[in-house]
Amino acid sequence: MKILALDSSGLVASVAVVSDDNLIGEYTINYKKTHSQTLLPMLDEVAKMTELDLKTIDFIAVSAGPGSFTGLRIGSATAKGLAMALDKQIVSVPTVDALAYNLWGSADVVCPLMDARRQQTYTGLYDFTDGRMNTILPQCVVMIEEIVDQINELGRRVIFLGDGVDVFRDYINGHVKVDYDFAPAMCNKQRASAVACLGQVLYEQGRAENAADHKPEYLRLSQLRERDRKRREILEYDNKTHGAGGCRLGGADRKRQLHTALEQTGIFGCHEASGEYHACGTGGWRDTGVSVHVCVI
Repeated sequence: MKILALDSSGLVASVAVVSDDNLIGEYTINYKKTHSQTLLPMLDEVAKMTELDLKTIDFIAVSAGPGSFTGLRIGSATAKGLAMALDKQIVSVPTVDALAYNLWGSADVVCPLMDARRQQTYTGLYDFTDGRMNTILPQCVVMIEEIVDQINELGRRVIFLGDGVDVFRDYINGHVKVDYDFAPAMCNKQRASAVACLGQVLYEQGRAENAADHKPEYLRLSQLRERDRKRREILEYDNKTHGAGGCRLGGADRKRQLHTALEQTGIFGCHEASGEYHACGTGGWRDTGVSVHVCVI
């Protein structure tokens, strides 16, 4: 069985070819370039160096998320384009599971940590028995405090890996109460070879899909859409409370309330001037389809 694997879910970009349980070639880079610049040239280089005829692969394994929204879209678009052109299937490999697979056979609990920003992490808990990876906690997005609490409750030695380690190292050192360690550099970030190996397991379980059906697994809204959702909720509530089509907000308390709520969305602040505040919605902001402004009348 010959597998082409791609991972662009985080800071690392990685391409690998695995054939009959042998790693034929792998190209991994963790440097200051975007995946749109690196992924296809890396694939081309691996194919040239291994004399790979893409028509001979059995399927494409791709790290399907969670992770960087842009990175996931680049990886998925690349996998879908290749799969459609080659008439091959795709195996969507959970990103956090694939990270844990880097430490296959570990006697300790494995805890991947990916930086999800705002003190959150994409994470999960895994161990290995009888040649299989077991999921203790499925991949999820939580505050770093939550996963550390679960690790302490579990009471077992744990190994951390992933780009979140650098972000949360101080918190881990100060709050983890069980024995722990950090994975070394050769296996502490995403690797397409792990995506390929776990992809083969999933393929044998019948979890391949047609290219048209593949889509990334984000686990949560992007920051842009999340802020937009919060903003719309604020204004919808205000419209219901004070009248549709915008609201004249009388009173200093009400002004401060809307001012604070809108600033907390992280997109814009209210501009105070003489007179009253007016909240109004307009359409057409990039891919969200919604833009909201606060203006003074």
